[in-house]
Amino acid sequence: MNNDTICALATANGVGALGIIRVSGNESLAVVQRSFPGKNLARQKSHTIHYGYFMDGEEAIDEVMLSIFLAPKSFTTENSVEIAFHGSPHIGKRILETLMKNGARMAKAGEFTLRAFINGRIDLSQAEAIADVIASENEASRKVAISQLKGGITNEISFLRTDLLNFVSLIELELDFAEEDVEFADRTALNQLLDKITLKLNSLIESFQYGNAIKNGTAVAIIGKPNAGKSTLLNALLKEERAIVSNIAGTTRDTIEEVLHIKGHAFRLIDTAGLRETMDEIEAIGVKKAREKVANANILVYLADAGTADFSEDIEMIRSLLRDDLKLIICATKIDEVIPTQYERAEETFRQAITHEFDFIKISAVENQNIQDLKNELSSYVEQLKASENNIVITNQRHFEALRKSLEAVDKVKEAITFRISTELLAYELRNALEHLGEISGEVTNDEVLGNIFSKFCIGK
Repeated sequence: MNNDTICALATANGVGALGIIRVSGNESLAVVQRSFPGKNLARQKSHTIHYGYFMDGEEAIDEVMLSIFLAPKSFTTENSVEIAFHGSPHIGKRILETLMKNGARMAKAGEFTLRAFINGRIDLSQAEAIADVIASENEASRKVAISQLKGGITNEISFLRTDLLNFVSLIELELDFAEEDVEFADRTALNQLLDKITLKLNSLIESFQYGNAIKNGTAVAIIGKPNAGKSTLLNALLKEERAIVSNIAGTTRDTIEEVLHIKGHAFRLIDTAGLRETMDEIEAIGVKKAREKVANANILVYLADAGTADFSEDIEMIRSLLRDDLKLIICATKIDEVIPTQYERAEETFRQAITHEFDFIKISAVENQNIQDLKNELSSYVEQLKASENNIVITNQRHFEALRKSLEAVDKVKEAITFRISTELLAYELRNALEHLGEISGEVTNDEVLGNIFSKFCIGK
């Protein structure tokens, strides 16, 4: 199938000023030529643009511009043509239909990028980075994706893998001379290399929490009793009337999710139903959903009305929601309605009752008081996740799993050396570590993994 000529719409569906259709394959020039009379495309230089009419037999479909990219200087390393047409979905459909009559077929999801990978233009981590660049929704995710597209992860791994491969070769050589009982691989030097690899793998693995926050956004659950000001806070953070605000308790029945960008980072704000015991069946479902959202959140912003006389119910709720890995921010709300001694008493009460580390912020969402302090606290949480000494950030779950398995294999190699286990087993564990490291760049892979990765791409990419 790699010999087929493929075509697909590369721009978004819908009406636009221009649309672009990509064609790739060794016969792509011939396929396009059948609908582009008047100029011999086979005689044109690479990276040139040509004006004319795209024809279906004797009928002109549209006035177009063709960009020619000759192998191997194209994205797929194959002969490729890009057809720029007036951005009518109908015109795009007609051009694709004509290309298929001319001998092309519709590309599958991610097939252009898959060909670039198979033909050696990019490695697997770079292919995945292309999808991440397309999907980036904030400045931080864009920067990380571009770094990976440049080969950042592969470069980090390749140095480790090359050194490890040298030792594997020496261990394999020992197997050939097993009867002579000689050691070609210096075990002390191998241990030192394994320590170095362990340090690097741990650093990359630890960066995944930060990378995940960059790529998928940080989940922030806004929780509190009814009428604590959750919806008002959501509106203040978003600077729009997104949630209904009312003095009637239990107004919010379902969860409301919105994305807020702070200093280039994305935060998924989740406004939830007020936590309380209720006989209202619908409200009870909302309360259950609220607890589920907290269970999957990175940050819990708990709101307590500063004018409350007794915070025991709030304290009990917070304790029931806490996890070791949960960032807790307690906000005393409606401070514009109370005197300072009331919110000072609130902070003292929570400090004495909650042993989990937390930040305490006094806010008035209505008057926009200290809302920026809350935003700064959210932003600092993400920044603190980043390991300052490591410029490479892992954002991909597949990479994370491969790194974790590599670390497990390296630990087993260390054990094999410590307990002087047989050279055969040592060689096996070393090959295992190499295999998992190779999975990241695609040096070691299988059709199932490739199918899973590229099926998530858009058709024209």
